Amino acid sequence: MSTQTYLIDTNVIIGLEDNRAVQPAFAALLSVAAAHKVAIMVHEAARDDIQRDQDTKRRAISHSKLDKFQLLRKVRGLTKQELEENFGRLTRPNDIVDATLLDALSRNAADFLVTEDRGLHERARRVSPELGRRVLFVADAVQLLRTTYEAIAAPVRYVEEIRANEIHLNDKIFDSLREDYPEFDIWWRDKCVPQHRECWAVFDDGLAGLIVRKDETAADTDATNKLPKVLKICTFKVRPESRGVKLGELLLKKVFWFAQANAYDLVYLTVYESHVALIDLLEYYGFHHTATKTDGELIYEKVFSRERLMPAAGVSNFELDRLHYPRLITVAPVRAFGVPIKESYHDTLYPDLRNPIEPDLFELMGERGPKRPGNTIRKVYLCRAQSNLGLPGSMLLFYKGKSSDPPSQAMTAVGIFEELNIARSTKELMLLTGGRSVYSEKELGEWQASAEKPVKVINFLLAAYIEPAISLAELCDLGIINGHPPQSIFELERARVDALLPRLNLGYRA
Repeated sequence: MSTQTYLIDTNVIIGLEDNRAVQPAFAALLSVAAAHKVAIMVHEAARDDIQRDQDTKRRAISHSKLDKFQLLRKVRGLTKQELEENFGRLTRPNDIVDATLLDALSRNAADFLVTEDRGLHERARRVSPELGRRVLFVADAVQLLRTTYEAIAAPVRYVEEIRANEIHLNDKIFDSLREDYPEFDIWWRDKCVPQHRECWAVFDDGLAGLIVRKDETAADTDATNKLPKVLKICTFKVRPESRGVKLGELLLKKVFWFAQANAYDLVYLTVYESHVALIDLLEYYGFHHTATKTDGELIYEKVFSRERLMPAAGVSNFELDRLHYPRLITVAPVRAFGVPIKESYHDTLYPDLRNPIEPDLFELMGERGPKRPGNTIRKVYLCRAQSNLGLPGSMLLFYKGKSSDPPSQAMTAVGIFEELNIARSTKELMLLTGGRSVYSEKELGEWQASAEKPVKVINFLLAAYIEPAISLAELCDLGIINGHPPQSIFELERARVDALLPRLNLGYRA
């Protein structure tokens, strides 16, 4: 595989309102990139942007910070009109810089763009899902590099259920919280610990991520939607050097599935405007900014329902699914496909479901085992199967083949199809899987993608696990599988889909 190249937006290095949140991750990015000879570049257009700074001293300091990086030159003759045709309306000089960075990415002058600018992430997603996946927050770029080159040495733990009284107040995850909330220690000691507040936590050399939750009602909530059963996320914290999409998404998945399964009507939390990666993630999954508190905190709310999700004019089924996640549209004309998956790939994509008969070293030590970020929401599946998965929003029903560990020969997970791409080289495979990769460089190379043997890259959202998993015998009884277990992707007839839906136990009317 050729060396990866990462294009760094200048806002990662200079001019950020919340430097504390970025600097630890940025230092890790430089360290990991240097260790594996990955090129870090800045764009000539971004350097030009600094020239507009009227503060001579600050301008000189900004340039000095960029001089250590390789310079990616502009495309000669590239016009604003051409950029607008490809990347949307450009009303400000900074918009032109953003579009120029995306142009460099789309031309493959760099493999990935690293930025903390939410507007740039959104612009990339509007162009195409594939381009959007190649625009990363800093912490996600670090995670991608470690997954690619250091997969075994970069574990991410399960989300664990604990109580506030189990957490040491001196854990370093709380350092930046105290800067945002000067009375944090008092609140923790006087309310969280005595009340044994329920938490979700991810441990990795201390606390890597934490959610503190609280039940509320319409009578005692600060949310603008006064609904009967409310889940308040009192604290949503990812350690600064881990801050990005994947760990935050891992925690959010826990929130979404818990709220849906327990019939909550609303989930809400407050967040400062500087927490750009978290806000981007919240809005991607349908949270809305409903109010702003006097201290500047933004209130974000998401309504939950047990009613059937229906198609809507002018919006794709996939967009509706992600905005109303974890619900998905299941009615016709949405199509459904069975996706056979081998045990090794199943363990990678769905580590939550890994159930070894023989415990591994971590389980023998009393731990639940290391995790790569396979148990997030956004996933990628690789195959060479002949298939047409229909429009974005199709249902994917994953069937785990014969396995040494249970479940074996069973339907285990429900996904929402987003996009299918074709990789005709290992380089293309790396680019197409990058934003969601759970595959190391070695694993991608083993596919030997080529023009003669292309690899299909299926991007999807994990919507639910099927509990209990549906056995081969039951699938045969339902008419989903006839005779031999499937070896390739297959489509389910609508009558079979309707018979299967009640068995999925999705927590809402499907």
